Amino acid sequence: QVQLVESGGGSVQPGGSLRLSCTGSGGLTLDYYAIGWFRQAPGKEREGVSCISSRSGGSTNYADSVKGRFTISRDNAKNTVYLQMNSLKPEDTAVYYCAAGLWASDYAPWLDYEYDYWGQGTQVTVSS
Repeated sequence: QVQLVESGGGSVQPGGSLRLSCTGSGGLTLDYYAIGWFRQAPGKEREGVSCISSRSGGSTNYADSVKGRFTISRDNAKNTVYLQMNSLKPEDTAVYYCAAGLWASDYAPWLDYEYDYWGQGTQVTVSS
């Protein structure tokens, strides 16, 4: 069964850091896929956080609200994409989802309908 599995969520104080991981399983080789991170806070719509193109990950995008604090990267040997989150704020609290989409290697898709596979989500809570 093709799956994306997120991990690394948790509770942290403002200013803290977390690293989320997104791993493919069941034959899902992330090397070929662009990967996006999305989040959804209670009562709010899902929003894009960051995305990275396939293969070498030469193209990346970030939401304005996380630029300079979050970094997306990929380790194809581990079939994993990471989202390093630093200087976390209470407004970063949400369920974070990763998604995989099959696109040209220089394209980092931003919209949720551009993705084919989704993980189950991992909770991130930033609170003092």
